[in-house]
Parts: sequence; structure tokens; C-alpha cells
Amino acid sequence: MTADHLLLERIESALSGLLPAISKMEGGRAVEAAAYSLTAGGKRIRPTLLLRTAAMFDIEETVAMPFAAALEMIHTYSLIHDDLPAMDDDDTRRGRPSNHKAFGEANAILAGDGLLNLAYETMLAAIRDNPDEKRIEAASIIGRAAGFHGMIGGQCLDLEEERPHDPEQALRLIQQKKTGALISAAVLAGAALGGASDDVREALLLFSDNLGLAFQIKDDLLDVQSTSKKLGKTVGKDQRDDKLTFVTWYGEAKAERFFSETMQRAKEGLERAAKAGLDVTDLASIWHYLEQRDY
Repeated sequence: MTADHLLLERIESALSGLLPAISKMEGGRAVEAAAYSLTAGGKRIRPTLLLRTAAMFDIEETVAMPFAAALEMIHTYSLIHDDLPAMDDDDTRRGRPSNHKAFGEANAILAGDGLLNLAYETMLAAIRDNPDEKRIEAASIIGRAAGFHGMIGGQCLDLEEERPHDPEQALRLIQQKKTGALISAAVLAGAALGGASDDVREALLLFSDNLGLAFQIKDDLLDVQSTSKKLGKTVGKDQRDDKLTFVTWYGEAKAERFFSETMQRAKEGLERAAKAGLDVTDLASIWHYLEQRDY
């Protein structure tokens, strides 16, 4: 079994272990709904990025894992809410019924709310055990990326019914916030745990910001290039719903070019980090995976 598979196993174990054991008589239906989505697998890119970044600074995995798990909880809650009829209205997620289809809209909302709260409980518990500034900063980075300045703000912009006056600027802002913020936060929180210097943080910011943008461009491309069976969610929705994406605005060929250019800028960030003395091998492997991903 490869090191990547072992890491994924540890992430899955941590996520499962953090879910509370609450009976339905005590309100546990929302926990059941949360577990349905949280333990449904997935790429786990965000926690992997955080753990791999922290490892570059010799931070023990047990120290970084609460923050990595919290990040994945936040991501999962966003997917549950994103699938709701009031948002993107999707009936399928990861190859099976989306949360609100399996548990009803009310329980899906509560499951998402519960995961967001559990994420902060998890990070605060880690800080309580060792209240150093590095852990506090890591939690702050994740919290800001998940809120109005990041993911929430991006989702709000994405739901605007009127087409913006400057679609190109709006498109980049939406994707930087909605998708890119949590991916960038994964790397920057890992760097914060490691007490990274300013120049190293700048290099990792260049890497993570562009990686997050490239991730979204690839998602937009897969919406027209892949199948629902392969992606585990509905394809063709962007065009159907007249959503502003890199493909619907620029076209497939130009979006492909933007993807390649953005991945190259991400690679430049890794090269700068390597010149600063970091072993970026594990982050480079994630870069290669995202470059080639087709689901």
C-alpha cells in the first residue's frame, strides 16, 4: 500500500472518529446525515494539502490532523448546502443521492450546520490542548477562508441572478473565493503550523492560489468533458443553468489554455519554495495529480 493510501486511511479514520455518537432520540438524525456525506469518500485534497505542507516543516501529523479534519468538515458542509434546491439544486453527489435527497432538506441543512460547528470544536480543542500562536493562526486562516471573505462570499456571488457588468473580473473573484479560498487555506494553515518565514509563505501562496484557480477551471471543463457516472454528479448543469464559468464564458479551448497557464504559475510557486530549502516532493505529486485528473 502506498504512502498516499495510508495517509487517506488516517484522514478517513480521523473524520469518522470525530463524529459524535448521538442517538436519534437525542437529535442524532442530523449526525447520521452528516456522516452520510463526510464518510462518502472523495479526493480529500484539502486535508492532504494541509498535512503535506505541515510535514515539510516537520510538524507531527497528530498536531496537524485536527486542522486538516476541520477543513474537510467545512468543505463537506459546503457541498451538502450547495446541492440544496435553493443553491445549485443537484440530486447526486459522489455517485449517490445528495444529502437532502437521502435525508430531506431540513436534516441536510442541520447536517451542514453541525459539520461547520464540529470543525470549530475540533480546532478549538486542539488549541485548548496547546494554545500556541501557530495553532491559533492556522485556525484563523481556515475560519477566514470559510466565511464572508472566502467561500461564503464566493457562493453568494455565484448565486447572483444578474450577470455582472465585468464578467471576467467577477468570474475570477467568484472562483478565487468559492473554491480557491479553502485550497489556499489548506497550504497556508499548514505553513502557519510550521512557522514558515514570509518568503516561504509568499511562494506557497503563489502555489496555492493558482492551484485553487486551476482546480476550478478543471471542474468547469469536466462539466462538459466528463460523464455523470465518472464524476458522481450531474454534468452539463453549468450550461443548462446559464452559470458564469470559465467554459461558458471563454469557451472550452480558451479554458484549457487558462488551465495550463494557471498550473504553470502554481509550479513556479513550488520552485520558489524549493529554492528556499523546502522539500516540495509531496506537494509536487499533488500538483501532478491535479494536472492529470479527469473526475
